[in-house]
Amino acid sequence: MDAQDWDDRYSQTDMVWGTPPNPVVVEFATSLPPGRALDLACGEGRHALWLATRGWRTTGVDFSSVAIEKARRVATQAPRSVRERLDYVVDDITAPDALTDPSGYDLVLMIFVHLERTQRRELVSRIIDALEPEGILMILGHDTINLTEGIGGPPDPEILYTPEDLKDDLDGRLDVTVAERRYRDVEGGTAIDALLVARRPALGS
Repeated sequence: MDAQDWDDRYSQTDMVWGTPPNPVVVEFATSLPPGRALDLACGEGRHALWLATRGWRTTGVDFSSVAIEKARRVATQAPRSVRERLDYVVDDITAPDALTDPSGYDLVLMIFVHLERTQRRELVSRIIDALEPEGILMILGHDTINLTEGIGGPPDPEILYTPEDLKDDLDGRLDVTVAERRYRDVEGGTAIDALLVARRPALGS
Protein backbone atom coordinates (compact mmCIF):
# COMPACT_ATOMS: atom_id res chain seq x y z
CA MET A 1 0.00 0.00 0.00
CA ASP A 2 1.21 3.51 -0.76
CA ALA A 3 0.54 6.74 1.14
CA GLN A 4 -2.69 7.41 -0.75
CA ASP A 5 -4.02 3.96 0.12
CA TRP A 6 -3.34 4.62 3.80
CA ASP A 7 -4.80 8.11 3.56
CA ASP A 8 -7.99 6.52 2.24
CA ARG A 9 -8.02 3.92 4.99
CA TYR A 10 -7.47 6.45 7.77
CA SER A 11 -10.20 8.65 6.27
CA GLN A 12 -12.83 5.92 6.48
CA THR A 13 -13.04 5.55 10.25
CA ASP A 14 -12.32 7.52 13.40
CA MET A 15 -9.45 5.56 14.94
CA VAL A 16 -8.32 2.59 12.86
CA TRP A 17 -6.20 0.99 15.60
CA GLY A 18 -8.04 2.36 18.63
CA THR A 19 -6.55 4.74 21.18
CA PRO A 20 -4.94 2.54 23.89
CA PRO A 21 -1.30 1.55 23.30
CA ASN A 22 -0.51 -2.02 22.36
CA PRO A 23 -0.23 -4.12 25.55
CA VAL A 24 3.18 -5.49 24.53
CA VAL A 25 4.54 -1.96 24.15
CA VAL A 26 3.20 -1.13 27.60
CA GLU A 27 4.73 -4.32 29.02
CA PHE A 28 8.25 -3.46 27.91
CA ALA A 29 8.28 0.35 27.94
CA THR A 30 6.61 1.03 31.28
CA SER A 31 9.73 0.31 33.32
CA LEU A 32 12.14 2.25 31.05
CA PRO A 33 13.44 5.64 32.20
CA PRO A 34 12.13 8.39 29.91
CA GLY A 35 14.42 9.58 27.15
CA ARG A 36 14.06 10.28 23.47
CA ALA A 37 11.78 7.97 21.45
CA LEU A 38 10.93 7.44 17.81
CA ASP A 39 7.69 5.75 16.73
CA LEU A 40 7.98 4.58 13.10
CA ALA A 41 4.84 4.28 10.97
CA CYS A 42 3.04 5.70 13.97
CA GLY A 43 -0.39 5.88 12.32
CA GLU A 44 -2.75 7.90 14.49
CA GLY A 45 -0.07 8.30 17.14
CA ARG A 46 -1.31 6.18 20.02
CA HIS A 47 2.15 4.94 21.08
CA ALA A 48 3.90 8.28 20.61
CA LEU A 49 1.23 10.00 22.70
CA TRP A 50 1.37 7.34 25.42
CA LEU A 51 5.15 7.67 25.65
CA ALA A 52 4.91 11.46 25.84
CA THR A 53 2.48 11.18 28.76
CA ARG A 54 5.15 9.14 30.54
CA GLY A 55 7.84 11.78 30.11
CA TRP A 56 9.41 10.72 26.82
CA ARG A 57 10.36 13.28 24.16
CA THR A 58 8.74 11.48 21.26
CA THR A 59 8.61 11.82 17.49
CA GLY A 60 5.98 9.91 15.53
CA VAL A 61 6.56 9.44 11.81
CA ASP A 62 4.12 8.23 9.16
CA PHE A 63 3.77 8.76 5.41
CA SER A 64 0.00 9.21 5.69
CA SER A 65 -0.77 12.90 6.12
CA VAL A 66 -4.31 11.97 7.16
CA ALA A 67 -3.01 9.78 9.99
CA ILE A 68 -0.62 12.47 11.20
CA GLU A 69 -3.34 15.11 11.14
CA LYS A 70 -5.54 12.82 13.25
CA ALA A 71 -2.63 12.20 15.65
CA ARG A 72 -2.10 15.94 16.05
CA ARG A 73 -5.80 16.47 16.63
CA VAL A 74 -5.94 13.81 19.35
CA ALA A 75 -2.84 15.29 21.00
CA THR A 76 -4.53 18.67 21.41
CA GLN A 77 -6.53 17.08 24.23
CA ALA A 78 -3.36 16.31 26.19
CA PRO A 79 -1.85 18.68 28.78
CA ARG A 80 0.56 21.28 27.43
CA SER A 81 3.54 19.58 29.09
CA VAL A 82 2.76 16.43 27.09
CA ARG A 83 2.23 18.30 23.83
CA GLU A 84 5.58 20.03 24.26
CA ARG A 85 7.31 16.63 24.33
CA LEU A 86 5.50 15.34 21.25
CA ASP A 87 6.15 15.88 17.56
CA TYR A 88 4.52 14.29 14.52
CA VAL A 89 6.17 14.23 11.11
CA VAL A 90 4.92 13.21 7.67
CA ASP A 91 7.76 11.23 6.10
CA ASP A 92 8.57 7.95 4.38
CA ILE A 93 10.47 5.82 6.89
CA THR A 94 12.13 3.87 4.07
CA ALA A 95 13.78 7.03 2.68
CA PRO A 96 17.56 7.08 3.27
CA ASP A 97 17.40 10.43 5.09
CA ALA A 98 14.45 9.59 7.35
CA LEU A 99 16.60 8.90 10.46
CA THR A 100 19.36 11.46 10.14
CA ASP A 101 18.78 13.34 13.41
CA PRO A 102 22.23 13.38 15.06
CA SER A 103 20.95 13.53 18.63
CA GLY A 104 19.99 9.86 18.70
CA TYR A 105 17.20 7.85 20.31
CA ASP A 106 16.84 5.85 23.50
CA LEU A 107 13.87 3.88 22.17
CA VAL A 108 12.67 3.12 18.65
CA LEU A 109 9.35 1.36 17.99
CA MET A 110 8.48 -0.59 14.84
CA ILE A 111 4.99 -1.79 15.68
CA PHE A 112 3.29 -3.72 12.87
CA VAL A 113 5.57 -2.22 10.25
CA HIS A 114 5.69 -4.66 7.36
CA LEU A 115 8.21 -4.13 4.56
CA GLU A 116 9.85 -6.51 2.13
CA ARG A 117 13.02 -8.07 3.51
CA THR A 118 15.62 -5.80 1.90
CA GLN A 119 13.78 -2.64 2.93
CA ARG A 120 13.32 -3.98 6.45
CA ARG A 121 17.01 -4.82 6.86
CA GLU A 122 18.07 -1.41 5.54
CA LEU A 123 15.68 0.32 7.92
CA VAL A 124 16.87 -1.71 10.90
CA SER A 125 20.48 -0.88 10.05
CA ARG A 126 19.70 2.84 10.02
CA ILE A 127 17.79 2.53 13.28
CA ILE A 128 20.79 0.93 14.93
CA ASP A 129 22.95 3.82 13.74
CA ALA A 130 20.41 6.24 15.27
CA LEU A 131 20.29 4.54 18.69
CA GLU A 132 22.13 5.95 21.67
CA PRO A 133 24.36 3.55 23.63
CA GLU A 134 21.99 1.28 25.59
CA GLY A 135 19.15 2.45 23.34
CA ILE A 136 16.39 -0.07 22.65
CA LEU A 137 14.78 -1.25 19.43
CA MET A 138 11.39 -2.94 19.70
CA ILE A 139 9.80 -4.68 16.71
CA LEU A 140 6.37 -6.31 16.89
CA GLY A 141 4.43 -7.59 13.91
CA HIS A 142 2.59 -10.45 12.27
CA ASP A 143 4.62 -13.66 12.29
CA THR A 144 5.12 -15.64 9.10
CA ILE A 145 3.32 -18.64 10.58
CA ASN A 146 0.27 -16.48 11.18
CA LEU A 147 -0.59 -17.12 7.52
CA THR A 148 -1.18 -20.82 8.13
CA GLU A 149 -1.68 -21.14 11.88
CA GLY A 150 -3.15 -17.80 12.92
CA ILE A 151 -5.75 -15.30 11.81
CA GLY A 152 -5.71 -11.83 10.27
CA GLY A 153 -2.74 -9.80 9.14
CA PRO A 154 -1.25 -9.25 5.67
CA PRO A 155 -1.60 -12.15 3.22
CA ASP A 156 1.81 -11.53 1.61
CA PRO A 157 4.51 -13.80 3.08
CA GLU A 158 7.25 -11.55 1.65
CA ILE A 159 6.53 -8.85 4.24
CA LEU A 160 6.10 -11.12 7.25
CA TYR A 161 8.88 -12.36 9.52
CA THR A 162 9.80 -14.66 12.37
CA PRO A 163 11.74 -13.80 15.54
CA GLU A 164 14.79 -15.44 13.95
CA ASP A 165 14.43 -13.23 10.87
CA LEU A 166 14.45 -10.18 13.10
CA LYS A 167 17.52 -11.38 14.96
CA ASP A 168 19.28 -11.90 11.63
CA ASP A 169 18.40 -8.33 10.62
CA LEU A 170 20.49 -7.04 13.51
CA ASP A 171 23.68 -8.50 12.03
CA GLY A 172 25.03 -8.96 15.56
CA ARG A 173 25.04 -5.20 16.27
CA LEU A 174 22.54 -5.24 19.16
CA ASP A 175 22.19 -7.42 22.23
CA VAL A 176 18.95 -9.37 21.99
CA THR A 177 16.76 -9.22 25.09
CA VAL A 178 13.66 -10.94 23.71
CA ALA A 179 13.01 -12.80 20.46
CA GLU A 180 9.83 -14.83 20.64
CA ARG A 181 6.33 -15.42 19.34
CA ARG A 182 3.32 -13.84 21.01
CA TYR A 183 -0.26 -15.13 20.71
CA ARG A 184 -3.28 -12.79 20.72
CA ASP A 185 -6.90 -13.77 21.15
CA VAL A 186 -8.86 -11.93 18.46
CA GLU A 187 -12.30 -12.23 16.99
CA GLY A 188 -12.44 -15.55 15.19
CA GLY A 189 -9.30 -17.14 16.61
CA THR A 190 -5.70 -16.48 17.62
CA ALA A 191 -3.23 -14.16 15.90
CA ILE A 192 0.49 -14.95 16.05
CA ASP A 193 3.03 -12.13 16.28
CA ALA A 194 6.82 -11.97 16.21
CA LEU A 195 8.51 -9.86 18.90
CA LEU A 196 12.06 -8.57 19.13
CA VAL A 197 13.49 -6.36 21.85
CA ALA A 198 17.19 -5.55 21.53
CA ARG A 199 19.61 -3.08 23.11
CA ARG A 200 22.62 -1.27 21.71
CA PRO A 201 25.73 -2.07 23.78
CA ALA A 202 27.00 0.57 26.19
CA LEU A 203 30.06 2.56 25.26
CA GLY A 204 33.20 0.63 26.07
CA SER A 205 31.45 -2.72 26.39
